[in-house]
Amino acid sequence: MSVIQKETEVSLVGMDIPALERALAEIGEPRFRARQIFNWIYARKVHSFGDMRNLPKTLRRRLESEAVIHTLTKISHSGSDADLTRKYLFQLSTGEMIESVRIKEKTRITVCLSTQVGCAANCAFCATGRMGFRRNLTAGEILDQFLLLQAESEGRITNVVFMGMGEPFLNYRNVMQAAEILNHPDGISLGARKITVSTVGIIPKIQKFADERRRFKLAISLNSPAQEKRRQIMPVAKSHPLPELLSAARYYYQKTRNHPTFEYVLLEGINDSGNDARRLIRLIGNLPCKVNVIPYNEIGNGFKRPSDDRIERFVRTLYDAPFTVTVRWSRGVDIDAGCGQLAVPLNEDTP
Repeated sequence: MSVIQKETEVSLVGMDIPALERALAEIGEPRFRARQIFNWIYARKVHSFGDMRNLPKTLRRRLESEAVIHTLTKISHSGSDADLTRKYLFQLSTGEMIESVRIKEKTRITVCLSTQVGCAANCAFCATGRMGFRRNLTAGEILDQFLLLQAESEGRITNVVFMGMGEPFLNYRNVMQAAEILNHPDGISLGARKITVSTVGIIPKIQKFADERRRFKLAISLNSPAQEKRRQIMPVAKSHPLPELLSAARYYYQKTRNHPTFEYVLLEGINDSGNDARRLIRLIGNLPCKVNVIPYNEIGNGFKRPSDDRIERFVRTLYDAPFTVTVRWSRGVDIDAGCGQLAVPLNEDTP
């Protein structure tokens, strides 16, 4: 079983049906076994090959000796069983740590998944950016967060956001593979519009996302209507400037007819004035979209959350904007699970 033998440390989570077919063909198993295994892993969410009852015992034994299902290990979680928000710490097979978040709100259960160990975008206000960057997660490591969070959830996960640690569009291929498996009707079968990919504004990947007609939601971190100010808090703006970013967002809408969402983290004295709000309206213009205003979650780095009065004044200025405006009050701030708060120490001894 050479595909599995060569990569024993990699779980079967992350393999789509064609990949499973190739692996099984190398050991003389029929193609239909791939769909059976896919269904057991993603639809029935089993944790043991022994539970895959419609597989021959010989195949189950071989899988048990040469492969694994899960590649992550849960280390701990923050928040009690009664809490609506819980943060989870996972260890990768290579020793690094990542965090994921589960948020419950009425009938909705949303999970925030990480896509990288650390982040290279280095946004000044983000805890993950202070970690630096170690590596991309595999599609399996991304999906395994979902499967392990689902195993701990009292209800079915209804929404996924790639908005945890890392920049998803700098790990484009693996994130898209994970999203497609989440959406696959024979597996997890999560609706495409229940899956959101968030980016700091990687312009070529936004265009690629549009050209491929991806059905998942797109969220773009904007955070300032002024290029120079945006560049100061988001270094990525130097190579992905604001005018070109807005052009890419328009291109996305024209190609897909889906409305992008602009995330706008409110930072006291930096981007929270009435003038900032008016410039934001002029910048976006008539582009069909939604703007998510996110009051900043402090991480002790000098940036401050605006007062409630300043937040209210900023949002009120946007009332007459030709686009939808919402305020997202991050949950789990008390356990550092809010937007921009995820971070773990990097172990320099890991390979």
